[in-house]
Parts: sequence; C-alpha cells; structure tokens
Amino acid sequence: MKLKFLSIVFMIACGFVSAQDKVKYSDEEKDMLKTYYFNEGFDQPATKKVSTVIMKDGSEHKGYCKGVVTKKGQIAQIVFKDSVTDKKETYDASQIAEAYLYASGWEKFGKVSQKFSNFGMGRRNSTKKLTSNDQIYFVNQKVSLKNKKDEKEFLMQLINPEFSQIISVYHDPFAKESSGFKMGPGPTIGGGVVKSYYVQKGDKVFWLPKSDFEENYEFLFGDNAEFMAKYPYKSINWDWFSALVLEYTKMSMPKDQE
Repeated sequence: MKLKFLSIVFMIACGFVSAQDKVKYSDEEKDMLKTYYFNEGFDQPATKKVSTVIMKDGSEHKGYCKGVVTKKGQIAQIVFKDSVTDKKETYDASQIAEAYLYASGWEKFGKVSQKFSNFGMGRRNSTKKLTSNDQIYFVNQKVSLKNKKDEKEFLMQLINPEFSQIISVYHDPFAKESSGFKMGPGPTIGGGVVKSYYVQKGDKVFWLPKSDFEENYEFLFGDNAEFMAKYPYKSINWDWFSALVLEYTKMSMPKDQE
C-alpha cells in the first residue's frame, strides 16, 4: 500500500514538473500561432484560364489545362492546349519543372462557403484572401506517396511559397480535416484543421501526418537551438504547424535575406 501511494505521489510530481517546464505564451503570441499562414490547397485546375507550364528543358508554354491525371491526388500528367496553336499535348510530370495553374471556380467557391459556414473555426486565416485570383504554384518533386512506395515525380502544389527557403510544404489532396461540432441547427463550430502535408527539408521529401509530428520535430526544427528553446515540442500544437514553419524560417535566415 505504501509503495502504491509513493508511486502515485511520484507520478503527480512528474506531471507537475512537466507542466512547469512548458513554455508559456502571451495572448498575442497564441493569436499568431493559431493563424494559418499556408496558401489554401486546391485539387481541380481551371480549364478556361491561361496557365503556364515551364519544362525541364527551359521552354515555356502558355495555354489551357484541359485535364490532369493524378495518383493519390498528386498530378502525374497534364493535358495542355496551347493558347496560340490550339494544339493539345499530354505532358508527364517528369518533363515539367514547374507550373502556374488556376483553381477551379467551383472548388474555390466551395472552399469559401465552407470557411464562412464554420463559425469559430479551428484555425484563423492569415491576411491572404482565399478568393484571390493569383496563380497557384506547382513544382516537380520526386516523392514516395504516403511514404509507402517507390519514389516518382509529381507536380505538387507548394503552399508556403513566401517562406519556403528552408522547409517547403506541399498540399496533400487526400488530407483529412478536423470536423468541428454542431449545436442544434446552428453553424459548425471549430474544425478545418488539416491533418497531413508533404514536407521537404534539404533533399528529403516525405509525407507528414499529424501522428508523425513528434518523431519528425527534431529533424524539421532541431538545428535551431533558439527556436527549440522557444517552441519545444511539449509546448506546441499540431494546429500551429504553419506558424511554426514561418517562425523557424524567420529565426534561421540571415537577417539580410529574410
């Protein structure tokens, strides 16, 4: 009985120490960390807006993306119609270096509607407008989808182009989102937190689901001691991932290159 009592006291003490070790953040810092800084991910390209495809040989083509062939949501081929000659070509992702496409209007409308219907969303959007007409940037990457099979080349949407100098984050078209909850006939409260991305640091490109965040935290951020002291894993949430990548980039880049 005495041993059991001491064990309980020890566990309570450990929990207290662990809680004491957690970093405290101000309300302003929490607001920043809860903000979603990645671009919205889109899966359906618009077919009636002039897009741009840049090939690995340096040639550039402007035209209409008439369709895509995908594998687990990632673009493996683009059916492209030249805006001058009207000639259709099918380009493999392995031929393309990068592409600038537009989101389908219906998909964009659906995402906007979803965000407005989620009262008190699980994430706060940054100042970027979801309804922006800006082109969406895709880049060729060689990756093992879901970390399971041989690596192949795909065109993947880069969702942090403004702060991808060290860590690049790509849209996972199959990513699940937290659903939030409803109270009676009212709007959904919470939800909208993306649960997986593809991530690149150095030469390594891998699928990062929420469940693998802890084991990859050191790889992603561990080379910056200042960042790790300010944002140790035990003090952060997965929901803050975009803000953490942004903060790590700011703290790791030379001041004249930020």
